[in-house]
Amino acid sequence: MGGMGLLLVQDMFYHCLAVIGVAANIMTIVILSRGSCGLSRCTGRYLVSMAVTDLLVIIFCVLLKYLGTLYFPFSFLNYYHVCSLNSIMNAAVVDSSVWLTVAFTFDRFMAICCQRLKARYCTERRAVGVITTVCTVSYLRNIPRYFTYEPDHTRGPFPVCRLRNLCTKTPWAVYLWFGTILTPLIPYACILLLNALTVRHILMASQVRKAFRGPRNDGRQVDLEMQNRRRSIILLFAISGNFIVLWMTKVVIFVFQEMLLDMSPMIIVIHVGDMLMYLSSCTNTCIYALTQAKFREEMRRVVTHPIHLLLKFIKD
Repeated sequence: MGGMGLLLVQDMFYHCLAVIGVAANIMTIVILSRGSCGLSRCTGRYLVSMAVTDLLVIIFCVLLKYLGTLYFPFSFLNYYHVCSLNSIMNAAVVDSSVWLTVAFTFDRFMAICCQRLKARYCTERRAVGVITTVCTVSYLRNIPRYFTYEPDHTRGPFPVCRLRNLCTKTPWAVYLWFGTILTPLIPYACILLLNALTVRHILMASQVRKAFRGPRNDGRQVDLEMQNRRRSIILLFAISGNFIVLWMTKVVIFVFQEMLLDMSPMIIVIHVGDMLMYLSSCTNTCIYALTQAKFREEMRRVVTHPIHLLLKFIKD
């Protein structure tokens, strides 16, 4: 009964995630690409790239991998070469999404904490270079996953995917272990460290500015510089905090596996970790809507524009 309940929850969750995730990320890409949200071009590039990779996670990992095999178990998706390529894409889009979050966190760290390097690093050109490098490395690193499957000619009219028994081979075991370390353990630690350093810098800067301005304004004059930083800080902490919370289960499971603990009683936790991991690919739109007033205005326009066109068409 517990297993059946888990399957029902997963089925409902992934169906909702597919619909909401695709719609939310497409809307985010459209809104941010217009550049009317008051964000810098550098920040806009990172947020658009993160929305694109999140959309790809929903398409390849949720729509094609989970729902595609659920409804079409003997379709071309299970064809040996297609399945092998999908295994590369599934891992690569997740890696890209995770490491772009790290890149964005580092960019905001430089903008907030390293004023001398801000003008040289926090540029649109540098952002495009970092995004291209992250995505390229993510896809190249996962090419060996193509060889995790072998053709099986006994289960259908064409060769379908069958997982090779590679875990007992030392080179492959090292590759899988290194891949798990690279995503998500290192990004998780990097985001925690960068956020801790950013908080430390903000607290120190706030104390210095209050001590410097206090005798002159008696706390009544508005600090425009701190207000200008506040939006960027809230956006940074919201995005990185969302990643930390939703990936926490996956990180804990990895630590337990490295301690060679028996994971069979935690099968539900493993599935929940996967669900939370994929959920992180459609929550950024909510974060932008909650933290950015101009994004809310643009989102309202995008939603209401088709309705206005329809009403105008009916009246005409």
